[in-house]
Amino acid sequence: MFALPIGSLLSVPVSGYWVAKAGSRTVVVFSAFLYPLVLLAIGFSAGVWSLIAALFLFGMLGNMLNISINTQAVGVEAAYERNIMATFHGMWSLAGFAGAGIGAVMIAASIPPGTHYLMIAGAVAIVLAFTVKYLLPEDVNTDKDKPIFSLPDRSLVVLGIIAFCSMMCEGAMFDWSGVYFNKVIAVKQDWIGIGYTVFMISMAGTRFVADKLVYRFGLKKILVGSGLFTATGFFLSVLLPHFETSLLGFFIIGIGVSSVVPLVFSAAGRSKIQSPGIALASVSTLGFFGFLIGPPVIGLVAGATDLRLSFALLGAMGLAVATLSSKGSV
Repeated sequence: MFALPIGSLLSVPVSGYWVAKAGSRTVVVFSAFLYPLVLLAIGFSAGVWSLIAALFLFGMLGNMLNISINTQAVGVEAAYERNIMATFHGMWSLAGFAGAGIGAVMIAASIPPGTHYLMIAGAVAIVLAFTVKYLLPEDVNTDKDKPIFSLPDRSLVVLGIIAFCSMMCEGAMFDWSGVYFNKVIAVKQDWIGIGYTVFMISMAGTRFVADKLVYRFGLKKILVGSGLFTATGFFLSVLLPHFETSLLGFFIIGIGVSSVVPLVFSAAGRSKIQSPGIALASVSTLGFFGFLIGPPVIGLVAGATDLRLSFALLGAMGLAVATLSSKGSV
């Protein structure tokens, strides 16, 4: 289970460097075509060590594709001269729903993982063959005089901390929302996943309107509002731990966390100090740490006290997003 996130984390500096040197198009093509092949390796792994190796490579290629395709998105934004990053991330959310749905069908039909992954890899290869030609040939905001390795400036550090706080909340929701409805709300077994479902629907849906809101109100106001929505949702669920109020709280949390990462990535891609790939890698690293440590921290606090206090701490992370966004140079 650790192989995938370790591979993803270790690929961050390599991905940023390669994008800066070779351009995001090259990295997208390389990682996008190998990604489904490694998925096949996972499905057909015959032992523990081969599975560990495949998961490690899957994590590396996934994050490599993440940084390079977000760099492409920064270029598309520059061409449109307005924010559209959140919409791209909305498509990622839809793909998550599609992947979960297809997986459920495969499990219900008793189709082996190897066969399932072979079908997915084939479909992905066909899509890539028709779409690669539309990738931008050159990245925006690149300058050969910009250093490849340099410490991120204050603005990138602030963006990274904002991403850390928001992704800590997001990661905790992925792993603990069902537990919250089970242990705190005490719903029937069939309803344990309802909170997570509402959260995901809210997060995905909001991403498709976030860019219009940024265009109208500005990046800073939307980030501040996102933090306040996140905090409100958690505190509502903690203070009124009932089925209806917690569902509403989880829906509000989805609104809050939906736009933070794409908007932070968009802002980082416009860095005047570092190239887009390096800047995205720097911010992505801090955000990824939040995503990794969020679930275990919630578990530790819940074990020492209770789960409601853990969720209250996540509400404080939402307030931190709002505070940093209001005072930082975003």
